[in-house]
Amino acid sequence: MAKIGIYGSSFDPITNVHLWTASTVAHRCRLDRVIFLPCSSKRPDKTLHISDEHRWNMIEMAIQGNDKFVADNYEMKQVGWEIATYLTLKHFKEKFSNDDIYFIMGADLLLDIGEGKWKKSEELIQENKFIVMARDGINMLSAISKSPILRNADDGHTFHLIDKGLAMEISSSYIRDEFKKGGEPRYLVPDRCYDYINEHQLYK
Repeated sequence: MAKIGIYGSSFDPITNVHLWTASTVAHRCRLDRVIFLPCSSKRPDKTLHISDEHRWNMIEMAIQGNDKFVADNYEMKQVGWEIATYLTLKHFKEKFSNDDIYFIMGADLLLDIGEGKWKKSEELIQENKFIVMARDGINMLSAISKSPILRNADDGHTFHLIDKGLAMEISSSYIRDEFKKGGEPRYLVPDRCYDYINEHQLYK
């Protein structure tokens, strides 16, 4: 039985922080695999800045050479208004029925789920397991205790909280702004992705 982490994000673009985070989570939580899951550009709540093709190409470039990292375009292929993390995790639990599946997310998303902002928030929490990464200014234990949705599922196995060393706040939006304004974010993205962005004049 393998332990698999599902790491969903816009990856617009994928950054060195994404890679470092995934590697650290895999190490600390003893994951056998991390699946990078780019979100759909068809989602009504997302505004993406480059095509799915460019995002996908850079993810594949970025994870090349790491046997624990794989990419999956499942959500990219779904109809935007039907996408829900609950359904996505159901898909992966069926696909890897003999393995343990964990959803990797930041503490900011934990707050949103706890407030019932996600589709099927209660079912999502009751039926799945989560690796939650620290975010500056968010007390994860307090967030769980204040939310009936979260605290009633806190059985010691549902949440794996990583509270130290993962609160880096360099975002994809910061990197996009640097490219747009003529900055130099070279060492914030993988070298191949940096060259790809410049070659295709992305985020200008």
